[in-house]
Amino acid sequence: MGDFAGTIGNLQQAYSEFRRSNCYEKAAYTAIYLSLFHVTLFGNRSAASGWHAHAARLIQRFELDSLFGLLALARSEILTDPDEIEAAAREALECTTTSEDVDVELCALSQLGYACVRQGKISKGIKLLDESMAAALSGDVQDMSTVVFASCNMMHGCTDCAEFEKAVEWIRASERFFETHGCPYLYVGCRTRYGQLLYSIGDWEQAESNLKTALQQSKEYAPGYLPTILACLAEIRMAQGRLDEAVRLLNGYETDQITAAVMACSELQKGHYSNAGAVARRRLNEVGNDQLEYSRLQEVLGEVEIHQGAASVAAQHGRELVKKGEQLRCSVIAARGYRLEGAATADPDEACKKLNTALVRFRELGMPFETAKTHLWLAHILETSDSAASALEARDAYALFQQLGADGYTHRAAAQLRRLGEAATQPGPRRNGRLTRREQEILALLGEGLSNPRIAERLFVSRKTVEHHVAHILAKLGVQNRAEAAAEAVRRSIQKQGKK
Repeated sequence: MGDFAGTIGNLQQAYSEFRRSNCYEKAAYTAIYLSLFHVTLFGNRSAASGWHAHAARLIQRFELDSLFGLLALARSEILTDPDEIEAAAREALECTTTSEDVDVELCALSQLGYACVRQGKISKGIKLLDESMAAALSGDVQDMSTVVFASCNMMHGCTDCAEFEKAVEWIRASERFFETHGCPYLYVGCRTRYGQLLYSIGDWEQAESNLKTALQQSKEYAPGYLPTILACLAEIRMAQGRLDEAVRLLNGYETDQITAAVMACSELQKGHYSNAGAVARRRLNEVGNDQLEYSRLQEVLGEVEIHQGAASVAAQHGRELVKKGEQLRCSVIAARGYRLEGAATADPDEACKKLNTALVRFRELGMPFETAKTHLWLAHILETSDSAASALEARDAYALFQQLGADGYTHRAAAQLRRLGEAATQPGPRRNGRLTRREQEILALLGEGLSNPRIAERLFVSRKTVEHHVAHILAKLGVQNRAEAAAEAVRRSIQKQGKK
């Protein structure tokens, strides 16, 4: 119902009644849930730790062995270090071999999966998250909160490693659960991550709506989440060209470690390179195991280094990110590395190779804003060596920025076009860009006359994802609308049949 305070109040009353009635197992069980809800609803690890310690005392005193798995699971939620979370989740999982508690087993698998993602073991973590989600939605659970737990971990894990398409696919797979029981993203943290996901895949309107809801809940119940929510809202404002609003959103949180990357980006946009570098370096020294935040900060620092005349240092940082991304099999880290290396490389041909690799990675990840920014880098690199190609990249960037509502960057792309002697709205020449496998599928469906909603249903993805793919297809083919794209699809189909 969204009554977080009522949840805690009722659980505390239940705990007191169980203790007075000497129902120690139920009292310990309730204490564990008080621990879980204090950390998930309010982000209050002190209260959570207190209730967890009390539950542990009851379990030990009255030999309530069946609750050891749930106790370990609650501890994994309170912890912050990924290695410690993994150990606690494994302990919870081991306990289910004797208790046969399906709910604890699936939650522990989910928690273990998220811990693996945070450690950089992306493939292993995603497999565990997939397994826990599939089993939780199968109906073989006793407690509906298992679906909430698995869904929130899935959302956190997928956004952390930029598996946006997978997150959207699981959201679609959960629609029947949504219709019956409501949205499982109950907690402020989960709703915040949902907003971050929507921002990353380009649905900024829905992202802002969810983030504002999370903001209101956080102000009332869970102030610990405020920096994360405000940081994401500030990112949206910066992309929209509303830098002053972005800075105002972060008032009072300028030195918070969670807002460091956004603060560094704002200083970079203002041209305060020394300030941006200082913020990025300070946070890089504290970042620990969060490889995604590390990669983002390193790219910001690299851009600062380029502006300060240390391009060779920035290129080395880019190569390190590429190596780290490939080792972790985390495409978004590698994409940031390729983009930084390309932006810092003096040779235009070599720079374009790196930037085009980044472009493909960001496009495949379904990150239209990052895709557009990479187009703009390419336009900048090509400006002196190939003005026609530069204009082509600038037009692609302009179209994507305009579609997203990224006015601040739309103006940059328009300025690039003006420097090349072209109007921002001028259509570009036909482009024989290579389509990804997914884009080829969507182009074929366009040729069949399917609408975006029908394509989304056919491919089990969101409508917004289809919209982004269609925009990329139009830009790559150099066509003006869906009808021209459909005609191209038919032409390609006929050509393919002729070859057979």
